[in-house]
Amino acid sequence: MQQLVKNKTVLITGGTAGIGKQIALTFAEQGAHVAIFGTNQERAQAVLNELQAKRVSEDQRFLAEIVNVSKKETVEAAIKDILDKWGQIDVLINNAGITRDGLLMKMSEENWDEVMAVNLKSVFNTCQALVRPMLKAKSGKIINISSVVGLTGNAGQVNYAASKSGVIGFTKSLAQELASRGITVNCIAPGFIGTQMTDVLTDVQKEGILKKIPMGRIGNPEEIARVALFLASDMSTYMTGQVLTVDGGMVM
Repeated sequence: MQQLVKNKTVLITGGTAGIGKQIALTFAEQGAHVAIFGTNQERAQAVLNELQAKRVSEDQRFLAEIVNVSKKETVEAAIKDILDKWGQIDVLINNAGITRDGLLMKMSEENWDEVMAVNLKSVFNTCQALVRPMLKAKSGKIINISSVVGLTGNAGQVNYAASKSGVIGFTKSLAQELASRGITVNCIAPGFIGTQMTDVLTDVQKEGILKKIPMGRIGNPEEIARVALFLASDMSTYMTGQVLTVDGGMVM
């Protein structure tokens, strides 16, 4: 099988669980050098071990850093560390995200601020830290993970929906800034995917969700990872500023 990102250096935020972890493993299988950001040392080490097991060449490199992506200085230091070790980062995948659901009338300011910081400010932090190195290289791929909720809204998720809608606006704006410089910026908007984030849903909630999905099933992380692989590869060189919904047909 052709290795679509062989020898590419890839940074994935939120890479220790769910969609981010699967993207990391998929890219490792495709010959990429993979760095992940996470907040839990034990999970990070476990993923690092899994990445090592996916190695397809002796010179393939893997790295895990414990980073609070909402903190600008921390992100800048971690990215500098990777650049010092690897020379460049070819692909940035902003996947870090959290939920703090609740109706607006009962939502605390802390729950609003935390979701906006992790889901949206983190994208600003990583992209700003990498723009100059990518401009210098005259190439780069930035892939931001949003959500269909950022397109449709969802009752009880005003903070999450606002943050993910913000990621889409950020993606389109940055794509316009960088398009002439050989750097593409695209967005994936997953629907309901089987991860720890959706595992907390009750059977009744899942049944209601399935009724809204024409394909009649919840997606899996591999289906998001394959789209990320496409956007990171040379198969998508004439695409930028796009939002690809991977949702079983929820948003048409």
